[in-house]
Amino acid sequence: YVVMMELPGLTQDDVQLQYHEGRLTISGTRREREATCEQFHRIERGHGNFSRTFQLPLPVDAEHINADLRDGVLTVTCPKTSDASVRRVHIS
Repeated sequence: YVVMMELPGLTQDDVQLQYHEGRLTISGTRREREATCEQFHRIERGHGNFSRTFQLPLPVDAEHINADLRDGVLTVTCPKTSDASVRRVHIS
């Protein structure tokens, strides 16, 4: 599974990732940027804390989840496990 999230202007220190029981949570803080101009007509980018949780289908290999933040795009790769855990049930 691949999750991509646009996070313009954020660094690795601004973003946290957690995976627990099939849920991938991406959270962080957008900081208010200092501007050289003291007057604004409109500010389009919000600031503050954010959090987004994704329910991933099981099974996911939690030990091999990989995240890359490049050019304002966070890409999280969650590989499936090879253990299918499918068993046949005998009907009596």
